[in-house]
Amino acid sequence: MFLFVAVLVLGTVLSVSAAPLPQESKGLIYVITPSHANPFFGAEAKIAVDTAEKLGYTAKSVSHDDDANKQMELFETAIAEGAKAIILDNAGSDATVASIKKARDAGIPTFLIDREISEDGIAAAQIVSNNYQGASIVAEYFVELMEEEGTYIELTGRDTDTNAHVRSQGFHDVIDEYEGLEMIAQDTANWDQTEAFAKMETLLQANPDVKGVICGNDTMAMGAYAALAAAGKPDVIVMGFDGSDDVIQSIRDGGIKATGLQPVAAISITAVEQADYYLTNGKFEKEEKQSIDCVLVNQENACMYEVFAPIEGVTSCEKK
Repeated sequence: MFLFVAVLVLGTVLSVSAAPLPQESKGLIYVITPSHANPFFGAEAKIAVDTAEKLGYTAKSVSHDDDANKQMELFETAIAEGAKAIILDNAGSDATVASIKKARDAGIPTFLIDREISEDGIAAAQIVSNNYQGASIVAEYFVELMEEEGTYIELTGRDTDTNAHVRSQGFHDVIDEYEGLEMIAQDTANWDQTEAFAKMETLLQANPDVKGVICGNDTMAMGAYAALAAAGKPDVIVMGFDGSDDVIQSIRDGGIKATGLQPVAAISITAVEQADYYLTNGKFEKEEKQSIDCVLVNQENACMYEVFAPIEGVTSCEKK
C-alpha cells in the first residue's frame, strides 16, 4: 500500500513539474473594425482575436465606427503601443490610405479584411470576399423567385464603401438582363438596420405593390423585412448579403428568402495567419490582392451554416 501511494504521489509531482509553463506573448496584434453592433463585424473581430491568441499573440479589438478620423487615432494608438501588426476592416477606401501609410512607415504591416482600399502596394494584404460573384448568385436567385418579372427596390450600402458599389453592380449585371424586372426605387440605408426600416416604410408608401427588395447587406435586409412585415406584406421577396445568423434564422423561418454568405471565418483566420507568417519569416506569404468566393444560402441549405461558416458534420437539410 505504501509503495502504491508513493508511486501516485511521485506521479503527481512529476506530472505537475512536467506541465508547460505559460509562454511569453509573441507581441501585440491590433484588430480594428466597424461597430460590433453589426454581427458581421463582431464575428470577424472575434475570430481574428481568437486566432491571434491561439498563435501566441496578445490581441486588442477596437472599433472605428466607420469614422476615418477615429480610425487614424486608433492607428496612432496602435503604433504608440508597439503593435506588431494590424488587422483592419477599414473606414473608407480613400480615407484609410493615410492611416496604413503611417503604420507602414512605423514598421507595422496592415492586413485588410472585408473591404479594400483605393491604392495597391501599401497594405500587406487585402483579403476580401468575392463581392461581385456573391452579388451575382444572389441576383440570379432573386430573378428566379421573382419569376423574371415585377417591380423591386434596392437598398444600397455606405457610399464611401467600395463593396456597396461592387455588390450593386453585381446585382444589376444580372437583373438588368430581364426586361420584365423594373427597379422602381434605389436608396442607401448605410448598412444600418434601423435606417433600412425607416427607408422601407417611406418607400412602401409610394410603392405599396412592390414585389421584391434586394439589399446590399443583411442588416438592411432585416430592417426592410421588419418594415414589410409590420405593413402586412411578409410575402414580399427580400434578399440580403453577408450570411449573418439573424438572416439565416429568418430564412429557416420562411421570412427573408436568401443571402450571399461571406466566408468571414476564412478571411479573418487567413489574415492573422499571414500576419504571423510575415512576423516569423520576414516576408509575405501571398500576393496582396486575395478574394474568396461567397455561398448562396436559402431554405435548401440554411440549416448547414452559422457564424458565417459551414457547421461541421452537417451536410444536408433533409429531414430524416
